[in-house]
Amino acid sequence: MDTQVPIRASELEASMLEPVAEGLTQPWSMAFLPEGGLLVTEKSGELLLIEGGNRRVIGGLPDIVSIGQGGLMDVVLHPGYEENGWIYISYVSPTGDQPGGNTAVLRGRLEEESLVDVEVLYKAGPNTEVGRHFGSRLAFDRGGYLFFSIGDRGARDENPQDITKDGGKVYRLHDDGRVPENNPFVGQAGSKEAIYSYGHRNPQGMALHPDTGKIWIHEHGPKGGDEINVIEAGKNYGWPLVTFGVNYSGTPITNKTASPHMEDPLFHWTPSIAPSGMAFVTSDRYPDWEGSLLVGSLKFAYLERLVLLDGEVVEREKLLDGAGRMRDVMQGPDGYIYVSIEGRGIFRILPM
Repeated sequence: MDTQVPIRASELEASMLEPVAEGLTQPWSMAFLPEGGLLVTEKSGELLLIEGGNRRVIGGLPDIVSIGQGGLMDVVLHPGYEENGWIYISYVSPTGDQPGGNTAVLRGRLEEESLVDVEVLYKAGPNTEVGRHFGSRLAFDRGGYLFFSIGDRGARDENPQDITKDGGKVYRLHDDGRVPENNPFVGQAGSKEAIYSYGHRNPQGMALHPDTGKIWIHEHGPKGGDEINVIEAGKNYGWPLVTFGVNYSGTPITNKTASPHMEDPLFHWTPSIAPSGMAFVTSDRYPDWEGSLLVGSLKFAYLERLVLLDGEVVEREKLLDGAGRMRDVMQGPDGYIYVSIEGRGIFRILPM
């Protein structure tokens, strides 16, 4: 794990962005419909459908709390969307006895300008008024399982290492919300049986590796120590017992960066870039990009391209420097790369 890979600048500047939908505030995620529309989540709570320059607000969502870093967050389509129409969304739900909210995942179908057949598949608890670390990325693997992340919700010493509590975890469900019988903690007393891996801080990137079929995530570290991790069943990824980061005050969290009982990150960013969004490039539209991993930086307002060789990061490139806080990145069905930028909107990246 070489974490000292220098980053180089690119000739791909912000002028290479082609607007798709401008005037958005915090476009958290996007999903391309096979019939041509684009679904976009605004963190404030609006689900938008963008078609041919027109913008419509989709109704039918449950109550959503926009608090701190959370609100209406990720959106993905079922792999069999053209047959079943299921759309999956993560959001902060106020449902529960305590004030505030926590991360939830639902599915529904789009009918005209509303979601119908809405089912809540998972709701983390307890609610809290803490406004950080909701996690909340979604991805399907090749087996049709739904993976999603929930951050530690600011309770770093309580949640990530305890499988009886939500928070600081990656979860796996069947597409209808059932817990798979072969999930790693099924049958363990008191466990949250939907948990697939634990010891995470705040994963805001998740993607299926196009060759291995494994789920990759990245997660925010504290001050330093943003990580890329390859998710394995039942594994402990260390937070907060091992980390390359320190407290925001500069004081240490732990003196350990590794443990024989915990998984090392594939890569870490120190200093932190505040990563958000994650996509593998499989398109041939961009010379030399195929096989790369793209990650947005909220902190430094650029898109990072990581070149991978034999499962390791061997090169880094800074793209679109200064374009804005990159919240999401994905490859569209047309092979082009799309980014969502806070305070700006959705843009297509034009090849050089």
